[in-house]
Amino acid sequence: MPRFEVSENLSKKINDLSRARQSLIEEMEAIMFYDERADATENEELRSVMVHNRDDEKEHFSLLLEFLRRNDPELDKELREILFSKKKMQELGD
Repeated sequence: MPRFEVSENLSKKINDLSRARQSLIEEMEAIMFYDERADATENEELRSVMVHNRDDEKEHFSLLLEFLRRNDPELDKELREILFSKKKMQELGD
C-alpha cells in the first residue's frame, strides 16, 4: 500500500485506518472492474457471475466504510451530514 510516512513512525490506530482506507480503495476498484466486465460481455451466464461478484464487493466496501466511520470521528460527522440527505447535491458540503 502506498505510504507517505514510514509505517514504524505511525501509531497503531493510524496504521489500521490506512489499511482500511487502502482496502476501501481496492474494493471500489474491484466494483468498477466487475461492473465494466459485466457490461462488456454478451454472455449472460458470465454477466450474472460478474454482477454477483460486483455486489459482494459492494458489501465489503460498506463494511470497511462502517469500520472507518466508527473509528474516525470527523468522517462520522461528515457521513452523518451528507449520507441519506434529501438536500440537492449542490446544497451539501461547505
